[in-house]
Amino acid sequence: MSKVLHSAPRFASNEGVLDTLTGALGDMVVEAREANGEIIIEVKRDQIEHALRMLRDDHDYQQLMEMAGVDYPSRAERFEVVYMLLSLTKNHRVMVKVIAAEDTPVPTVTTLWPVAGWLEREVFDMYGVMFDGNTDLRRILTDYGFEGHPFRKDFPLTGYTELRYSEEEKRVVYEPVELAQDFRTFDFTSPWEGADYVLPGDEKAEAPEVDKPKTTESAKQTGAGKKTDDEAADETDADPPAMDDKDKEDGE
Repeated sequence: MSKVLHSAPRFASNEGVLDTLTGALGDMVVEAREANGEIIIEVKRDQIEHALRMLRDDHDYQQLMEMAGVDYPSRAERFEVVYMLLSLTKNHRVMVKVIAAEDTPVPTVTTLWPVAGWLEREVFDMYGVMFDGNTDLRRILTDYGFEGHPFRKDFPLTGYTELRYSEEEKRVVYEPVELAQDFRTFDFTSPWEGADYVLPGDEKAEAPEVDKPKTTESAKQTGAGKKTDDEAADETDADPPAMDDKDKEDGE
């Protein structure tokens, strides 16, 4: 079998990448760092298209692999939109992100990668982030008429409505969520990692000590001794009931 040669290295290094990219992006960069083996660059929201175009055309990050959203409700601009880029020729990845709020649209990047149309629809559907310039910004994962955005931290885990098939109406109907019991939360903390509450059975460790059990201190207290041994050794004329029955069977 012939050996396949490829220009992309098998293992890509981050050495020098951060300085090179931030230097090229210049004033568009808000913050840049390397964390967990990843190059992460935050750029100004209104410059995202220009920044990604430069990374694609000038630094060989040809593919937009994925887009994701993150929600931080405590922030004034609560959302982050993250773009994951891949360089096929360098076998290297970089993450670029912008900050947005509900009323601050992010410029679309469908002008650079048509696939971004579906990815932006996912972020819009799950988080409610608007993308300026996306001409088909519809829900893509939730159903028609769905209310709210499920990946927001303040979205209830049970949702607002539920759907079921109605035998009476012969169609799918929407109804307010009704729980048969109160919603319960479960703590999956490992007891080996140190739970801050009493685990079932641990309450026994706090129980008071029981009275010291009484033990025999001499042979007299047990009833044992020479007299008892002699009485046990005496033969008796009475046979056990089982022996009487056996004698009767032999006589017959």
